[in-house]
Amino acid sequence: MSENFINREYIEDLLEKAKFADNAGISLSLDKAEKGETLSHGEIAALLKSENPEHLARIFEIAGNIKKRIYGNRIVMFAPLYVSDYCVNRCAYCSFNNTHNFNRHKLTMDELREEVKMLEMMGHKRLALEAGEHDQCSIDYIVECIKTIYGMKFENGEIRRVNVNIAATTTENYRKLKSAQIGTYILFQETYHEPTYDKVHLAGPKKDFIFHLNAFDRAQDAGIDDVGGGVLFGLGDPYFDVMGLLIHNEHLEEKYGTGFHTISVPRLCQAEGMNIGDFPNLVDDETFAKIVAVIRIAVPFTGMILSTRESHEMRKKLLRLGISQISAGSSTEVGGYVKRRQNEKTNPQFFVNDERDAVSIITELMDDGYIPSFCTACYRSGRTGDRFMSLAKSGQIGNVCLPNALMTFCEYSMDYGDDSFREKASALIEKEIPRIDNETIRRKTIENIEKIRSCAGRDFFV
Repeated sequence: MSENFINREYIEDLLEKAKFADNAGISLSLDKAEKGETLSHGEIAALLKSENPEHLARIFEIAGNIKKRIYGNRIVMFAPLYVSDYCVNRCAYCSFNNTHNFNRHKLTMDELREEVKMLEMMGHKRLALEAGEHDQCSIDYIVECIKTIYGMKFENGEIRRVNVNIAATTTENYRKLKSAQIGTYILFQETYHEPTYDKVHLAGPKKDFIFHLNAFDRAQDAGIDDVGGGVLFGLGDPYFDVMGLLIHNEHLEEKYGTGFHTISVPRLCQAEGMNIGDFPNLVDDETFAKIVAVIRIAVPFTGMILSTRESHEMRKKLLRLGISQISAGSSTEVGGYVKRRQNEKTNPQFFVNDERDAVSIITELMDDGYIPSFCTACYRSGRTGDRFMSLAKSGQIGNVCLPNALMTFCEYSMDYGDDSFREKASALIEKEIPRIDNETIRRKTIENIEKIRSCAGRDFFV
């Protein structure tokens, strides 16, 4: 049964009281966070509201330490794949708004295969399938897309995980996604502030706040135990939306035993057919960095995703504060990867700020000491939902994730790297070997380093 578990008055009261939180109390809350203790709603609200430079410095430091302790230097890589821009909704912030006049398109299966080829040539193994809400793009079409992607085999492997970001739907439809071996089901509430939600969703089924809010309940009821939430920062009061996200996560934990597998933090940016100046709650860079850090402190074991909406500089900063997954070489348009290859004009859902190609992003990650990870082993081994979280919270997940990250980065280096890249990669991987507990995996990693160094040169696909 649908319910509204977002108590607007409760959150507004928390944020109002947080204005008057004393410095000593906030310092004590940060001491708790530093020791890994759970913070109350009031304490989290106080961190969000604090403008004390000393508090902000500690928030950033603690978030960075949590990131290092739980995720090490691994960064999971993915790319979005837009399959249809048909949409019945009229959302004030989106270029797919059904009142906008442009040539809409839905990929045929042959066109889908061409897009996937482009993505696989970049080295991607994990995709986020994206589509508007429309009869042209039925759940059966989405299932066909998933099956088509999984059915493709390449010289260097295949796409191993298809996450899906589509409109809220029925339990029956979520069962179809589950049977198609969906990875994570992703859905952004956009804003948890219901009056703002109603204002920016002008028409269409997405206007139903409660149906949208309870989508993850229906997905969990259908057996999808990996779900990913998010809001579009800049629509509503950003601090209200952080509290809404955390309360939503707690609702799922209490009801299903596991909350969000990931939280995405997209920030409103310019799109065709909308004026960004019409939105009064835009979030500046400093506030956004604080939001990311506070979320990392509040939910240390939940993956955090950042897209190419953000600039190169912001992505570098936020990686240090809590982000664990980023996209690379992204296109936000249906058929965009083939169009970009052919230098055709594009019509994206929103304009990206980090326009570097995938290999440039991956190379910089490596230069900064990160291990780009293409791992999908947890999904393929059934370590999802509460099974994943129990490993994460016990501190054991790193023993699984680090070796898998290194193995998949070895694979990437051999399959897609030129001589210079492989030399850098092998040196970086070699530094990580002492951290691998399993002797068999350690020996295998050493063998892979030798393979990287000896394999024949080839050029990058850009």
